[in-house]
Amino acid sequence: MEFSHIDKDGQIRMVDISGKTVVKRTAAAAGEIRMKKETIDMLSSGSIRKGDPIASARVAGIMAAKKTSDLIPLCHPLPLDNIEIDFKIGEEKISIESRVVNVARTGVEMEALTAVAIAALTIYDMCKAVDKGMTIGKISLKSKTKEDI
Repeated sequence: MEFSHIDKDGQIRMVDISGKTVVKRTAAAAGEIRMKKETIDMLSSGSIRKGDPIASARVAGIMAAKKTSDLIPLCHPLPLDNIEIDFKIGEEKISIESRVVNVARTGVEMEALTAVAIAALTIYDMCKAVDKGMTIGKISLKSKTKEDI
């Protein structure tokens, strides 16, 4: 198996996408943050002192997707056409899903994954005063597509 970010001499490199075709690309990612039921109840009732963790996490995830190339060294800076982040509040976890769309020469998998990770970290930050045992996990790419335009 060859890694696209390693050249023939074993050196790290940015992948040259200049010869690729511009197409519409979509990526979806998901993850979760687990916490005590009491923390979920506080979040749901608006009792978290720092504000609304879900609203803050949505904005943070969108901002993070737009800044992915600033955070991950070999990612290309990309124009993003749409970023959606959804949350599902369960008994002891919040599931997070993102969907990112662009029209470009390379995909948006890293942007979708970054959006989920930073959304989860934002919820953690806003709830850590009441729940030190939260865990973030199961962050994964769910799908990626490309279609000619």
